[in-house]
Amino acid sequence: MAKVTKKNVAAIIAAIGGEDNINMATHCISRLRFQLKDESIVDEDALKEIDIVRGNFSSNGQYQVVIGQGTVDKAYEELVRQTNVKEVTTAELKEENAKKIESSSKNRENAGRCFHSNFASDCC
Repeated sequence: MAKVTKKNVAAIIAAIGGEDNINMATHCISRLRFQLKDESIVDEDALKEIDIVRGNFSSNGQYQVVIGQGTVDKAYEELVRQTNVKEVTTAELKEENAKKIESSSKNRENAGRCFHSNFASDCC
């Protein structure tokens, strides 16, 4: 198994869009879990090239980078050292992601109403 270094954690940070793209972060037993501002700027090809990364995916508003059991805690500690990331528990991250998803759904719903009633005077 590859060793966690400052260099490979810095590469993860860069590949997910840099520190400015991270709203908050936590980890579970095998994965770094992020709430990102913009998942579309993640460089998945760059993530695949980082030796400690075993995989990555997005699920329910969380961008997850698989590191592996016994290694992810060291990667997370280094991530915190290198950034000013807001540390949260997994439960807090899930709660914040649920709020983000709900807010996004409401925004799409309102946009749809405006589109369908574009001639109505009460459109948002």
